[in-house]
Amino acid sequence: MAVTARCPLRAALLLTVGMTILTHTAVAAPAVAANVHIDRQPMAQALESLSRQTGQSILFSPDLVEHLQAPSVSGSLTPDAAAGKLLNGSGLTVEVAPGGGMIVRRAAGAKRPSKARRAPRVREASDIEQIVATGHRTRSVLSISGDQMQEMMPGQNPMQALDLLPGVTFTNVDPWGNNEQNSSIYVHGFSNTQIGYTLDGVPLGAGAYGNYNGLSPQRAAISEDIGQTSLSSGAGALGTASTSNLGGTIEFNTRDPKAKAGATIRQTFGSYSTFRTYARLDTGNFGNGNSAYVSFSRQDARPWNLGEGNRQGGYQVDGKFIHKGENTTITAYFDWQNKAEPNTQGLTAPTDLYARGAFYPDLNAAMANYPAMTSKSAAPGTPNNKYYYSAAQRTDYLTYLKISHRFSPNLTWDNQLYFHYDDGAGVVATSIRTNAILTILGSYLDPTGSKYIKNGQFTYSVAGIDPKVWNATGGTGFAVRTTEYEDYRGGLTSTLHYHLGHHNIEVGGWYERNNNTQGRLWYPLTATDTLTPYKRATNPLFTQWMNAFYTNTFVTHLQDSWKVTPHLTLTAGFKSEMVYTNGTLPIAALPQSLASSVSGAKTIVDTSTHTVAGGTIPSYKPFLPAFGALWNFTPHEQFFANIQENMNSFAQTGYSTTSPWAVTSQEAFEDFKKTGKPETSWTYETGIRTNRPLFLGPLTGISGQLEYYHVDFFNRLGAIKPPNQGISGVGGTVANLGSVSTNGMDLSFTLRFGQHFSVYDAVSYVSSIYGSDFMDGSTLYATKGEKVPAIPVWSDKFAINYNQAGFNAQLFGTYMGVRPGTITNTVMVPPRFQLGFSSGYTFKHIPHMQSLKLQFNVSNLTNTRSWSTITAGDGSTYVGYPTPPRMFFGTVAASF
Repeated sequence: MAVTARCPLRAALLLTVGMTILTHTAVAAPAVAANVHIDRQPMAQALESLSRQTGQSILFSPDLVEHLQAPSVSGSLTPDAAAGKLLNGSGLTVEVAPGGGMIVRRAAGAKRPSKARRAPRVREASDIEQIVATGHRTRSVLSISGDQMQEMMPGQNPMQALDLLPGVTFTNVDPWGNNEQNSSIYVHGFSNTQIGYTLDGVPLGAGAYGNYNGLSPQRAAISEDIGQTSLSSGAGALGTASTSNLGGTIEFNTRDPKAKAGATIRQTFGSYSTFRTYARLDTGNFGNGNSAYVSFSRQDARPWNLGEGNRQGGYQVDGKFIHKGENTTITAYFDWQNKAEPNTQGLTAPTDLYARGAFYPDLNAAMANYPAMTSKSAAPGTPNNKYYYSAAQRTDYLTYLKISHRFSPNLTWDNQLYFHYDDGAGVVATSIRTNAILTILGSYLDPTGSKYIKNGQFTYSVAGIDPKVWNATGGTGFAVRTTEYEDYRGGLTSTLHYHLGHHNIEVGGWYERNNNTQGRLWYPLTATDTLTPYKRATNPLFTQWMNAFYTNTFVTHLQDSWKVTPHLTLTAGFKSEMVYTNGTLPIAALPQSLASSVSGAKTIVDTSTHTVAGGTIPSYKPFLPAFGALWNFTPHEQFFANIQENMNSFAQTGYSTTSPWAVTSQEAFEDFKKTGKPETSWTYETGIRTNRPLFLGPLTGISGQLEYYHVDFFNRLGAIKPPNQGISGVGGTVANLGSVSTNGMDLSFTLRFGQHFSVYDAVSYVSSIYGSDFMDGSTLYATKGEKVPAIPVWSDKFAINYNQAGFNAQLFGTYMGVRPGTITNTVMVPPRFQLGFSSGYTFKHIPHMQSLKLQFNVSNLTNTRSWSTITAGDGSTYVGYPTPPRMFFGTVAASF
């Protein structure tokens, strides 16, 4: 058993405490009575409060208890007895869960509760309250309901809704958050590819724009079909199917089919020709415990910074089937989506420019803005000149089958089989009039054209552009470059839950096989066949490079949750991660085509094709421990603490990434294989939660969480040039560049003023500091002691919600403080403040219709001009992406 050498005392202590808990012998014991005191309040809050006071997990669907009002319950009661009193007369019942805890279900043959038992309109319990619902965990878990997400912006990326949570920074140039090329999320100092993502337990991969082991959540499920999004910031559950969760996990859960047959149609109209359609058909319960639904969506809008003729969106279909037997539950799910998303070009900042579009579909205008073949002039507006077009094209198929069987009240076995296929491309139609592009094209199309080579680069500055290159690319001065992806992956997760006395023991495993390829291809762009951002190009001029990766992932975990007393729970466990990737380069790039300059050379350095940087490198950690504690020290407050180690497996990607297979020579690959290490982190978090009714005039309740966390991040990976690389200037490598230390605090709370008005606020502080300097070629970057760029030290989010009968209105906003724009903190990005507004009215008692809702939304209410996503620079500039302007949307939703 390997024990980390960094802190042997800490590792030994965790191991000793963990094994003590895991091997503690217990005998079955009857449920223990606890002093319960629950005031009259919405049912969701009452069940949450009961769980905290008794230490028992209580699972329930928010839709099941929506609008229900719980009576006051007090006394020395067992958890199931107290739950029975809360649910008395509601048409719901409680049963003991196989792994411990309780599950709330609708009683057999039960009808909807009477109006007397239903709260008039308890929106804060099902909407805003769920922003700060934390569950019964030893770690921080924050959730946002699907209803709240749709009220903020119909059809939005569920990742964007997380921006309202403390410790989270999400940015995008699109009001729905759907543009993946510039999508950015930071959680407690960690970025997109250092977080774990799952949908209904299915791994979604590492969140990379260039697909290699998954897909984004908005492609895995239609936005309206997401029932809840949960963030475990800092430390995710041991059983989460992810090998990238250094900064925690994000879980997306799809809605279940409805018990009653019906249909839902939603139509959204809005700025920039927005036209979004969503339709869902529910079968209701049929047969023996069966139910299902199928959904359809179509998104169509004009990108706000592009002209007519540009569209974004696509089509998506979801389907879900559930069979609930006496002891077995079977769930089947399917998702298909096809979309094309024009990309927004970033601007090299600081700059007075704010946004730049693209010439498409006006090729004549594009050609008029660039010099002709014989011209020696540079491209206009360098470095912020326009593309002809740029886009992301994606098609995905995702499916899973989950079977959960209860062998006894104390033993349950969950098994889930899944498969995902992705076919996609990132497309750029760009001018060939730059030395960098000409060097790539010339290396392949005219390697002997020495007249056009200066210092080893093809150039237009001496004699114009090489006619062979000009004619081969179509004679327009533009060429189309694609990065094409194909991914086949499938796997199985299996988990046993065993309840023994005061112990809930969980043991599980996850296996995945992933075959993926990534290639860089170039196509001609002619006046008669200009290609488009929405159609895959065919018949390439040449393939610059092609990667192929074959990955086997094995993850196992063991965990014990020990209820020491009715109010104190300790957890301990560990997981073991083994990721074996065999990366090959069937087609390697010409070394010259990767060089930015070749000093002193008059000819191309190397025009032969090689297969390099091939081989297997494992990401292996046999013992990643976790330890936690949960103490309900009052009926309304609880203390939590968690310590956990995680590993980020090497990315299965090639050139231009931070991956071992991104190096440009076999020698560099073999060297990294000997000395390189995967990124790891130790996370420490502790905090208190509260959910307390109050009687202070109009203030009737408060819920919230205060959390402190510390993270030690080791073996940060970065792409650099090796020192003393020689005269050629060719070559790059990947290296461990040092550590990062993070300290932060999050405070979030909801104030409830009766049943109609609530105020939510979340303030965060985070400080992520580099632990060392590093060399890039011959340049020393003095990063030690500097803040990690693109992360605001201070941020604040709020939501003010009002509900009365069928009317609701919400004002929400986010403040993002100053962000470092470079790794040396020499340039800072100005702060950003954005507001959004939503209001709606739901009509009831309409003949032949369950409900009709009219909704109005405004994004960026004050029309703020600020940078959203940024890509940090290493000198005096960074790349900034604009914030979308103010937009208006209207939605009509009908349920039958």
